[in-house]
Amino acid sequence: MLENLPLEKILRAALANGGEFADIYYEGGDSTQVLVEDGKVEKVLAFSDRGVGIRVISNLRTAFGYTNEVTPDSLIELASRISSAVKGNCFDREIVVSPRTMGVNPPILLRPESVSLEEKIRSAVEAERAARGVHRAVRQVMTMYRDGVARIQVANSLGEFVDSERVGTMFVAQVVAESDGVMQTGYESLGGCRGFELFREKSAVEIAIEAARRAALMLGARRAPGGTMPVVLSSEAGGTMVHEAIGHGLEADLVQGGISVYRGRVGEQVASPLVTVIDDATIPYARGSFPFDSEGSPGQRTVLVEKGILKGYLYDRLAAMKEGCASTGNGRRESYHAKPIVRMTNTLIAPGESDPEEIVRSVPSGLFVRKMGGGQVNTVTGDFMFEVSEGYLIENGSLGEPVRGATLTGNGPEVLQKVLMVGSDLGFAIGTCGKEGQGVPVADAQPTMLIADMVVGGAA
Repeated sequence: MLENLPLEKILRAALANGGEFADIYYEGGDSTQVLVEDGKVEKVLAFSDRGVGIRVISNLRTAFGYTNEVTPDSLIELASRISSAVKGNCFDREIVVSPRTMGVNPPILLRPESVSLEEKIRSAVEAERAARGVHRAVRQVMTMYRDGVARIQVANSLGEFVDSERVGTMFVAQVVAESDGVMQTGYESLGGCRGFELFREKSAVEIAIEAARRAALMLGARRAPGGTMPVVLSSEAGGTMVHEAIGHGLEADLVQGGISVYRGRVGEQVASPLVTVIDDATIPYARGSFPFDSEGSPGQRTVLVEKGILKGYLYDRLAAMKEGCASTGNGRRESYHAKPIVRMTNTLIAPGESDPEEIVRSVPSGLFVRKMGGGQVNTVTGDFMFEVSEGYLIENGSLGEPVRGATLTGNGPEVLQKVLMVGSDLGFAIGTCGKEGQGVPVADAQPTMLIADMVVGGAA
């Protein structure tokens, strides 16, 4: 690990040909993955990996390289090769790396390495079997268990040296049901910065049964009606809306690249006064939380939109250097193989004051979205399209029959201006966010919300 290496010497080698900043990123850990599909254990992986990435920022450009040979000679050689790609002003400051600053995480009650591989496999197998028994229309079931324990260390030319551990556990179930040529999919997941105690909140069997229930329910639902109508997004729907419709557009690298609809709009009203958007890496046990980001900046709570007014953007070190401001602790990377880029952590719309049940009662006719599916957004325009994996008609202020095949289409800033009521509840969903070929763990959350009208895709 880094404390056993000549850090100052490596950093000086990286900056030998100039540059404003350099850092060394170490990651080492163990991971387990179990995949069960169609009654068979298809994959069991238990592996270790460790390595170092070295980066130099010069003239606001990045030179980066990595290696899994963690020795003084190999890292000095890597740093020198990276330096050869740099043409900048001479780095003339002394580098003195301070003693390590240790990150503090909430306690893990049942560490993944303390649980036998047999028990992890058994959890996935039992869950897959339970899902198959939910309904005769179930045709395919996939369950996946994954955990990881990693040590993260970052040292840089400013003399900072941080050290933290990340523990994560996740379980996913996906079920396909089919009848009379109609096919529906149910998906359910649970995860966070936790150990095996995650399953005290909800067991693997319960997760799989919920996915199967959703697939079977939607199989019997009629096609959703199409048109423009009021939409209630349940807190159970997950935060797909906030993540895609506004979150990505507030990442500073996209803003600086001119590919965000929110560019140049700080201080403007970009959402209803009922909407406050927060990115928060400090939420205990949430999947996107950490004490330090992949650049050594402390994890933070950043208010992005306050009562509808855009307050700012998410920054890593490079994006912050371009504007002369401070990083918001959002420099993240998939592993030591990759350079850090601006990423969300746990992004949420803050709870409001309305009773969630009263929100539904206030709608004479519309669509209730209990669970969102996948989606996509054009950050340049803010236009999006999301799938609804579980939805219901609202009839006279009450939930009516389930409907399938619904999609939600709109423009992020326009839809957020149409938020009429915000519930006092808050529901989280987990995911792995992809950007520039890198995936990082995130969580999204929102309260129950009433949107005055949205375009719902469905039957003509």
